[in-house]
Amino acid sequence: MNIGMVSTRFAGIDGVSLEALKWAEVWQAEGHRIFWFSGLSDRPAEVSMVVPEAHFADPLNASIHHQIWQPGPRLEELTARIEALAGRLQQALGEFVGRFDVDVLVAENALAIPVHVPLGLAIARFLAARKLPALAHHHDFAWERERFDSNNVGDYLAEAFPPVLPNLVHAVINTSAQHELRRRCGVESLVVPNVFDFATALDPAGDDWGSDFREELGFSRDDILILQPTRIVPRKGIEHAIEVVRRLDDPRCKLVISHGAGDEGYEYRDWLLELAAAQRVDLRIIAERVSDQRGTDAHGRKVFHLWDVYPHANFVTYPSLYEGFGNALLETFYFCKPLLVNRYPVFIKDIAPLGFEVVEIDGAVTPGAVEAVRHLLGDPSARAAMTEKNYRLAERHFSFAILRQKLGAALAAAG
Repeated sequence: MNIGMVSTRFAGIDGVSLEALKWAEVWQAEGHRIFWFSGLSDRPAEVSMVVPEAHFADPLNASIHHQIWQPGPRLEELTARIEALAGRLQQALGEFVGRFDVDVLVAENALAIPVHVPLGLAIARFLAARKLPALAHHHDFAWERERFDSNNVGDYLAEAFPPVLPNLVHAVINTSAQHELRRRCGVESLVVPNVFDFATALDPAGDDWGSDFREELGFSRDDILILQPTRIVPRKGIEHAIEVVRRLDDPRCKLVISHGAGDEGYEYRDWLLELAAAQRVDLRIIAERVSDQRGTDAHGRKVFHLWDVYPHANFVTYPSLYEGFGNALLETFYFCKPLLVNRYPVFIKDIAPLGFEVVEIDGAVTPGAVEAVRHLLGDPSARAAMTEKNYRLAERHFSFAILRQKLGAALAAAG
């Protein structure tokens, strides 16, 4: 079949882009053809349709977005702008489906979190009109974010975030989202957890692109790299990682953040930099040197893939306050690194009961957690036992084989 993937962005190393690529890899292995519709894309041009107005950061949508998350009535002028953009995007979706003869449409988080309300409306209205079989892959919903509580687009949220249509199958990434979607919308859904390709070897033979990562980024062989492999947004709880490194009280420890800021502004990043300086924590943000593709930057410096970074980490912190699932968790298990986790709700309900061994905190860094980190940093045998167990558990529960089964069921449900 020809499967059309739709979102605001398919580019970089954010969770939605990565998970969409995994779905595509599994489907392509079974002979399906994948095509991409988005406002920003790094997918091959010959199988892509890029409509800049579909990107959440496009100036027109950014202006609309700023105005809709306000209390009080919606101005007629704002309604007109939303409807006009939704209409143009709906027409573009029709062109996309026609150009690539799409059999099934897959909305990647575009019908869940309302960062681009006109695009959500366009998808929902297109599916309602065309009756095209479709899947909605929901990563996080509006009701899971306090910043979306106050708004003047309740009618649009009810219509499209998510829509309830007979030709639309819903897939969520955790059981809590499944229960909440049923409670709020009366909609049943499939749970398709995030996965990782545990069947593929850790490092291709002879691949040494990342071997000089430490030298390129100015780290010494003796430095202890504490990796925070996430975007810089408040829900990642990175202040807890700073506290861990502060309490380790070892000048060799460097807190390394792989991703950048910007999706939710820069205030949180600036606060973290001030906090780290005050706590005398060596914090390095290396987002300019990490991408979804290897290469060189404008200054001729090497740019690394995230998978080049993990092997050089001594420890990984994941102190998120909330996660839809937790890509970095699976990545850490794959690269066999010890891990600190804040007990966010999905971890408590869907992941911890499977028996993974990590250093846990529950909203605050404790002396016991710091001592556990220190012990693992100094005991290779303890690290090896923990990470081997976690790898095997993750391989059993969150592999591509599991995804293949789930996606087969999703396509069958879509008819």
